[in-house]
Amino acid sequence: MERVVYDTMAELDQRHWWYRARREVIAALIRRVVQPPAGAKILEIGCGTGHNLAMLGQFGRVDALELDEQARAVAERRLGRPVMSAPLPDIAGVPDRVYDLVGAFDVIEHIDDDGAALASISKKIRAGGKFIMTVPAHQWMWSAHDAVNHHKRRYSRRLLKKLVAGSPLRLERLGYFNSLLFPVAVAERMASKARGKDAADLTLPPGPLNAALERAFAAERHLIGRVPLPPGLSLFAVASAT
Repeated sequence: MERVVYDTMAELDQRHWWYRARREVIAALIRRVVQPPAGAKILEIGCGTGHNLAMLGQFGRVDALELDEQARAVAERRLGRPVMSAPLPDIAGVPDRVYDLVGAFDVIEHIDDDGAALASISKKIRAGGKFIMTVPAHQWMWSAHDAVNHHKRRYSRRLLKKLVAGSPLRLERLGYFNSLLFPVAVAERMASKARGKDAADLTLPPGPLNAALERAFAAERHLIGRVPLPPGLSLFAVASAT
């Protein structure tokens, strides 16, 4: 990702509707579908500024990986101990068969060889442990946001299912989320392209709008893992190690 993305993450990850609501949705998915054991050993790959670490800490003891030096420093302050630095796909130095849960939230789309990444991740999970990932959906939604974040691709359900099926992991659940706001996002994306103003939006919306967007996105926490959601801006997959 470009430097501006990390800097904006550090500034906004506790206030911006997308970060705040996504944490609630992911927590609900972990609680409802992953169901880690009490005191689980957890690893977050690509933790950025560490904005998910407190949420993951509800479920056990969290370790983390982050390559960007400045973001890693912020994450270490939040975690209270060192954050590892090891790139995918190899993640060398991370111990094998240790973790009950490994998470990669909007990370795998940054990796050239996503199949090799999942193969390496599978080695870090205990038998019966789980891997949870989120990725951006719909290649036709590609925009300046993807470019500035250095994405390699956006995923379809078919492509994500194929990725997991080709790995040592066993797929347990796959679906969309951030669905309630999807029609609005599509309309805004198409309008921006029509105006020739396809720019990465890294700003905090005005307070009332920020709160409304957060409520809409976070409402999906009541549904995710219970019923399939219609097409959305993102996909999730939960898989288990054998």
